[in-house]
Amino acid sequence: MLNYTLHKDIPVPLYYQLKLQILADIKEGRLHVGDMLPPECELCKEMGISRPTVRQAMGELVAEGHLTRCKGKGTFVSAPSVRPVDARFFQGLQSFNEEMLQKGLAPSTRVLALEMVSNREDIAATLRLAEDKRLIHLSRLRSADGQPLVVVDTWLPYARFRGLMEEDFEVKSLYALLEQKYNLRVDRATRQFEAAGVAPEDAALLGMDAGRAVCRVYTLAYAKNQPVEHSIARYRGDRNIFTVELFR
Repeated sequence: MLNYTLHKDIPVPLYYQLKLQILADIKEGRLHVGDMLPPECELCKEMGISRPTVRQAMGELVAEGHLTRCKGKGTFVSAPSVRPVDARFFQGLQSFNEEMLQKGLAPSTRVLALEMVSNREDIAATLRLAEDKRLIHLSRLRSADGQPLVVVDTWLPYARFRGLMEEDFEVKSLYALLEQKYNLRVDRATRQFEAAGVAPEDAALLGMDAGRAVCRVYTLAYAKNQPVEHSIARYRGDRNIFTVELFR
């Protein structure tokens, strides 16, 4: 049982006192990632407070990413959210490895697929392939400090970049290879994002429960004003925060 004391004779709301004490235990290491908190009814009985008070404290901690609820199991301490460097994910082009290293995190990649496909006419049209519609399909699971963050599927024109089929993408960067092997620098990209429910196969890879949310990001990258790469990434909704900075 958590050893918390709430003061009913001060003007600070009880739910907020509880929230701060739980948060302090997380930040100071008394509660660890994966630890389960006591059920709401036990907290109510132990501290002599109402269930709505406990629910509000827990609800805010869940919304802020400190806790996660698993239906039928309980409430657990979450892994810390990973924030983009300098809020530039939708303002600048940067590889996953570069971004994680700037955060002080250790990036890693697991290649799920590297193959030639010819059944994605929608992607071929996006890449403006009129005749040879064969594509390289590269699927990767990207992690930071061993925590899976994103599953990304990437397509490139096969005829133009077939040499990439021999590369080891668990240790090499796609954009770096385009520059080194093809003297081609990706200089701009368009990105669109949407919230979506996690697909079962992605949930297994990302360690998520069914029904949780991902941020789906579509990227079309250009070099010399020609589209060269199309990707669809699914970021864990509970471990990634995207910020856009606006100026007037």
